[in-house]
Amino acid sequence: MKKILTLFVIISLSAGINAQDAKPKTGWNFGVLPTITFDTDLGFQYGGLVNLFNYGDGNIFPNYYQSLYFEVSRFTKGSGINRFMFDSEHLIPGIQYTVDLSYLTDEAYDFYGFNGYDAVFNREWSDSESAEYRTRMFYRNKRQYFRFKNDFQGNLAGDNLKWNAGFNIQKFTVGLVDIEKLNKGKDEDLLPTHDVQPGLYELYRDWGIISADEFDGGWVNTVKAGVTYDTRDNKANPMKGLWTEAGVESSLDFLGSEATFGKFYFTHRQYFTLVPNDLSFAYRLGYQTTLFGDAPSYYQSQVIVSILRGATSEGLGGGKSLRGVLRNRVIGDGFVYGNAELRWKAVRFNFINQAFYIGVNGFADFGMVTKKIGFTPPVIIPNGVTYEDFFSTDAEKLHFTAGGGLRIVMNENFIIAIDLGKAFNEQDGGMGFYMGLNYLF
Repeated sequence: MKKILTLFVIISLSAGINAQDAKPKTGWNFGVLPTITFDTDLGFQYGGLVNLFNYGDGNIFPNYYQSLYFEVSRFTKGSGINRFMFDSEHLIPGIQYTVDLSYLTDEAYDFYGFNGYDAVFNREWSDSESAEYRTRMFYRNKRQYFRFKNDFQGNLAGDNLKWNAGFNIQKFTVGLVDIEKLNKGKDEDLLPTHDVQPGLYELYRDWGIISADEFDGGWVNTVKAGVTYDTRDNKANPMKGLWTEAGVESSLDFLGSEATFGKFYFTHRQYFTLVPNDLSFAYRLGYQTTLFGDAPSYYQSQVIVSILRGATSEGLGGGKSLRGVLRNRVIGDGFVYGNAELRWKAVRFNFINQAFYIGVNGFADFGMVTKKIGFTPPVIIPNGVTYEDFFSTDAEKLHFTAGGGLRIVMNENFIIAIDLGKAFNEQDGGMGFYMGLNYLF
């Protein structure tokens, strides 16, 4: 990715407040974030998002009665995000209901093989400046992802122990990168179209590692149930408390799925106040594994959570899990991961009748595959390369990253997030720059 232009602006309007008293917030408030980026292969990205919060009479601020989120953005070569999310604890009395309806298209979705370091990453093959260059799309495929996700949470015992449940309808459409489409309209820096070795995703099909039935995607419809223990003092950026959840997600034939499997997930997050109101330490530990059946290859990148906060929950690798590691670099049948952050609310101010703070954070991330995807390695390797160019036996170990970030926060809930992470091992990539919404956890 070569992003050379980024623009973001916050615009907010509110109802029922005056200029002298910015707290508590009342009525509807919203933030708008238009985004313009450029990618050599995907083209210009344009679009924006709107996040609305209803604080009612302000008695529950910084919590809200309803949150509505809309995002539409496009790359000129076809990739894009179309997303609507609704979140409320008041639509159904006593139950938090979160619904996400999304259609995500990616003309160059990352694919580096299975089982972390057991799959060798050859940077030179996708580096157009290298003498060994093949194509920038060697570790990419094409993916279209439809998702209708419904999550519910209610009290199980007292105010802190909760049950959670949900159902998802998901359709994955996967295929080879459309090189002609990405080259269309370009006069230079074209992607090679002739005499190029097939990409890794195509080779995995040819070698039988990915079956022909899975190669083009399919339906994964799931049900989920679990428990959550939540003592956080605030949802958006807690200063104290913990948030622990565990559950099981199942995909079964009678739900219309094309694969039958079950996965267990566990996530523990804890928050400590170091300086009241200003400085906190937070960490997250997660574990996920397949309990039964065979999850399709196109679903193995999904990180299961009780409630989806961002546009995606995928990895390991990328801005939502291991910042600095290549997106989807660490894929397995089971994995563990962790994140630790120092969060400082450095500057507070009022602007356009809204309460803002600028936050900075330092972080360290780690993760690894704990249960490997089983497959029979290929016997025949393409001319000019060796078995060791693709596979390394029992090489998987912990992947580490570290970095820092910036947060621009309006009214405690609308959070623009910018992170820069560095992977410690060159097999994981290098630097990763991420821009989106919300704290990581």
